[in-house]
Order: sequence, then structure tokens, then C-alpha cells
Amino acid sequence: MLQYILPRKWYLISVPLAAYAFGYYLDRQETERLSLFRDKSDLYGRVLKEGEQPTWP
Repeated sequence: MLQYILPRKWYLISVPLAAYAFGYYLDRQETERLSLFRDKSDLYGRVLKEGEQPTWP
């Protein structure tokens, strides 16, 4: 019965899916880390107006 539910080569689906999820997690962590420096660059930085959103998330 289980052979009809799971494909024979289940790793062909689960390994890329796990790699994608791990890559997404790392990307989100990097975005959070870089958000500490948002709008603080000497070249592009500026003072935000009251209630203005940052330039990038």
C-alpha cells in the first residue's frame, strides 16, 4: 500500500525541496543581517522623513 503513496525514488523530490528550503532560510537570514545597515551608507544614505518606509526590506 505504501508503494502507491510514495514514489520509488522519493529522494528525487525531497532532496531538492530541502535544498530550496535551506537556501530560502539562508537568504532570509542574510536580509535580516543586512537590514542593520539600511539607509546608513555614506554614498546613498539619507535622513528619512517622519513615517517614511526604509528603501528596502
